[in-house]
Amino acid sequence: MRRKESIYGYIFVLPWIIGFLAFTAGPLVFSFVASFTNYNITSQMDFVGAENYQGLFTEDSLFWTSLWNTLYFVIFSVPLTTIGAIFLSALLNQDIPGMRVFRTLYYLPAVLSGVGVYMLWMQLLDPGTGMVNLVLSWFGIDGPNWLFDPDWTKPSIIFMKLWSVGGSMLLYLASMQGVSKSLYEAAEIDGANTWKKFFHITIPMITPVIFFDVVTSLIGGFQIFQEAYVMSNNGEGGPANSLLFYNLYMWKQAFTNFNMGYAMAMSWILFVIVFILTIFNLKLAPRWVHYEGEEK
Repeated sequence: MRRKESIYGYIFVLPWIIGFLAFTAGPLVFSFVASFTNYNITSQMDFVGAENYQGLFTEDSLFWTSLWNTLYFVIFSVPLTTIGAIFLSALLNQDIPGMRVFRTLYYLPAVLSGVGVYMLWMQLLDPGTGMVNLVLSWFGIDGPNWLFDPDWTKPSIIFMKLWSVGGSMLLYLASMQGVSKSLYEAAEIDGANTWKKFFHITIPMITPVIFFDVVTSLIGGFQIFQEAYVMSNNGEGGPANSLLFYNLYMWKQAFTNFNMGYAMAMSWILFVIVFILTIFNLKLAPRWVHYEGEEK
């Protein structure tokens, strides 16, 4: 009977195993092998050793440009979107009439179509006719050229990302509503004001969600592609390659220049970078992430 149940179990998970081998493990192994070749999608696949990796680190200046652009985006977007989502969720975690309407409105940007949103922001950030510069002009501020100025292209993308923190806001809001009210009542008895309750009760109690959001935002930040592709004239990388993010440059190598082996080498370098940063976050987490009921 035990053997029969085991066989049935393997039969039920067999479709997943086949899918994993065919669509995940198989492509991973193939991409790793192909990163040591001059694979060009169609006919060529000769072994070239570490030539692709050597070329990336020593001969390709655009590789370093794309990596710097991506690091810049991650360094600024992850903290700002995290802080913005926490602040917004704290504002929306109030028991006042009509709050559900505001929660819905702030969540809507997270479910809107990506390309449509990017086209909308291209209009809003237009230096001549855009709404953003128009509003700034009301206060006597001469708005920048945004997507046409290399110094402002990446801040433009980060500014746009702040507008769509609704998904993270929903996670933080649910987490805040799960904090025990008895903790706040005990703090009030001890004379704690609103800010002290927020920083000494709310923040520590939602650190597991903060940790989750930081890790996923970090991984997603390194994979930024759509925004740069749509907002830099079909992937040209913007003025002075200021929007040439890592994934965009990898895509151009693979599907524009047909240097698929070269692009696969880039993908494994990105994997190593993200893997190291994720392990670093996991090792650092016990120092600041608090789980309710956990004994330290």
